[in-house]
Amino acid sequence: MTTPETSPKSTPAKGKTTTFTLLRAIVHLRTWWREAVIEDVDQDSCIEGIRGESLFTSRYVFMICMSAGIAVLGLLLSSPAVVIGAMLLSPLMSPIIGAGFALATGDFLWLRRCGRALLLGSLIAILFCAAIVFLSPLQTVTSEIAARTRPNLFDLLVALFSALAGTYAMIRGRMGTIVGVAIATALMPPLAVVGFGLATFNWTVFGGSLMLFVTNLITIAITAALMARLYGFRTRLTEKQTRLQDVGIFVVFVILAIPLFLSLQTITFEARAAGQIRSTIEEAFVEEARIDQLDINFEADPLQVEASMLTPEFERKAEANVARRLERALGRPVAVEIDQFRVGTDPGAAEQAQLERAREEEQERASAEQVGNLTERLALVAGVPLTDVTLDRDNRRALADARALEGLGLEGYRTLERRAAADMEGWDVRLRPPALPLPSIPLDDEGALGSEGEEAASLVQWAASRTRLPVSLSGPDGAVTALAERMREAGIPVTIDDGRQTGQIVARWAGPQS
Repeated sequence: MTTPETSPKSTPAKGKTTTFTLLRAIVHLRTWWREAVIEDVDQDSCIEGIRGESLFTSRYVFMICMSAGIAVLGLLLSSPAVVIGAMLLSPLMSPIIGAGFALATGDFLWLRRCGRALLLGSLIAILFCAAIVFLSPLQTVTSEIAARTRPNLFDLLVALFSALAGTYAMIRGRMGTIVGVAIATALMPPLAVVGFGLATFNWTVFGGSLMLFVTNLITIAITAALMARLYGFRTRLTEKQTRLQDVGIFVVFVILAIPLFLSLQTITFEARAAGQIRSTIEEAFVEEARIDQLDINFEADPLQVEASMLTPEFERKAEANVARRLERALGRPVAVEIDQFRVGTDPGAAEQAQLERAREEEQERASAEQVGNLTERLALVAGVPLTDVTLDRDNRRALADARALEGLGLEGYRTLERRAAADMEGWDVRLRPPALPLPSIPLDDEGALGSEGEEAASLVQWAASRTRLPVSLSGPDGAVTALAERMREAGIPVTIDDGRQTGQIVARWAGPQS
C-alpha cells in the first residue's frame, strides 16, 4: 500500500508549491523596492543635479587642465601622492555618469551633450599632457606610467564596482562617496599616460593606456545606466527599445571583457613563469645560495633571464642546465645569463652578503641623489646651466663660475658657496666669483689685524683662492709682510707695493681680471 509520503503525485505538488512561493517572494520584493526605495528618490532633483555637472563649461575645461597637469607631473615624478591629487579632482566622472543616465532615460539630446563634453575634455587633457611632456626634460617611462599600460579584467571589475558606488551616491545624495570612487576609477591618470605616449611617440604606452581609459569610461557609463533603470528613472524608450538596449549593454561588456581577459591571462602567465624561473635557478645551486637580483624580459625572443647569485660554490654548467629546464617548463626558447659571486660557507653567509650588497646599493643611490642635489644648488646659486658645473666624483670636488649679479659683492658670493656646500661633508665645493674689487683690510690701534681685519683678510684670501689671480698688498710693513706670508702659505701669489698707509691694508688684483 502506497503512503501519502511516497506517492508519486506528491512530488509535482511540492515543485508547484516551491515555484509559487518563489514567485510570491519576488513579487513582494519588487513591491517593497518600489514603495520603500524608488518612491524615496527625488528623480527630478537628481537628474537636474547630474545634468548641471555633466555639460561642457569653462569651469569643466579649467578643472580638466588642472587635473591633467597634476596627473602628468605625478606620473613623470613617479609620485603616487601627486597622482592621487589628480584623481581627487575627477572632472570626467560627472559627464560619464550623465551619459549613463541619459542613455537610461532615452534623453538623446543630453546624451549628445555629455558625449561632446567627454570627447572635448579627453582631447584637451591628452594635448595638454602631451605639451607638458614634450617640454619636460623628464621623458622616462616610470613605474607609475608602466602600471597604466596593461589593463586586464580586474580593471573592468574595479570600474564596475566603483560605478555602482558612485551612481548610488549620486542617486541617494551622498556625494562625499564620489571622492573614493574617483580614486578607485582613476580616469585622469590613464589619459595623462595617453598624452605621454603621444609626446614620446611610444605607441605601446599610448594604446595600453587608451584601452584602460576606454574600459573605465564605458563601464562607468553602462553601469550608471543600469543603476538608473534599477531605481526606476522614467524613460522615453519603448519596451522593444529597452530590450535592445539591454542586449547592446551585454554585448559591449562581452566585447570589453574578452581582450581584458586575454591580458589577464598574459599577466598570470608571466607571474607564474617568474616563480618557475626563480625556483629553477635556486634548484641549480646548493641550498646556501641566494638570488641577489633577477631580471626577466618576456618581450624578447628568446625569453631573456639575467640573474646574480651569491653562492659558496660555483656551478660551471648552471646557465645551460637552467635554460634547458626552463625551455621544457615554459615551452619557448630561453636565454639565461647568471653572474655568480662566491660567499663564505657559513649558513648565513649568503644572506649577509645580500644585505651588504643592498646597503652598498642604497648608499650609492643616496650618494647619487646627494651629488645631484649639489649640482642643482651650485648651478642655481651660480646662475648657470647644470652642464656648466664641473664635477670630480673621484676627488669629491665641484666647481662653477658664477655670473656677475648687480649689487652682489664678494661676501655675497662666499655666502652662496656655503649654501651650495651645505650637507656635503667631505666635498670641496667652489664657486668662482667675478674679479670684483677687493675690500680694504682695517688694522687696530696697535697696527695688527683685529676681528674686522681678520674677516676682511679672510674674504680676500677666499676670493684669491677661487679666482686664482695674484694679489697686491700695500700698507704698514709689519702687517703687510705677515699677511703676505700667510697668503703665500695658502698657495696664493702675493706682491707687496710700496705704500705707507696707516690704519689699513689695501688689497688689489695684481693680474688680469676676467
